[in-house]
Amino acid sequence: MRQNNFSNTNSKVCSENTTILPALKEHFESSMNLVRIRLISILITSLCKLQTVTFERLAIGFDSTSDKDSSLRRIQRFFAGYLLDFDLISRLIFKLISKEDKIGLCMDRTNCKFGEANINILAIGVVYQGL
Repeated sequence: MRQNNFSNTNSKVCSENTTILPALKEHFESSMNLVRIRLISILITSLCKLQTVTFERLAIGFDSTSDKDSSLRRIQRFFAGYLLDFDLISRLIFKLISKEDKIGLCMDRTNCKFGEANINILAIGVVYQGL
């Protein structure tokens, strides 16, 4: 079996051997099917490795025999057609963080206009071990 090596110059992310997959399976298996859990695992690993949120770049990083356009459509379909349970995700994050370690919160707000609609986004993130 192939192991992930983040120092490797290869931008591909192995979907089967990410260290986060078992934790995701344990946490989400009652509310999500395995295909979605694996996709989330690939996305998280790809996000960490490639350090981008651009779907096109993340799709290139997938370790798959599929064409990058197929991987891109897979990501787009997931975000367009599946409603993530953010309460479940926040419980996972705090389950993975050691209770003895300190965490920080970071906040960012942006405003943009889409046609006539003003879009105001507030994002709050957890800072853990410098990430």
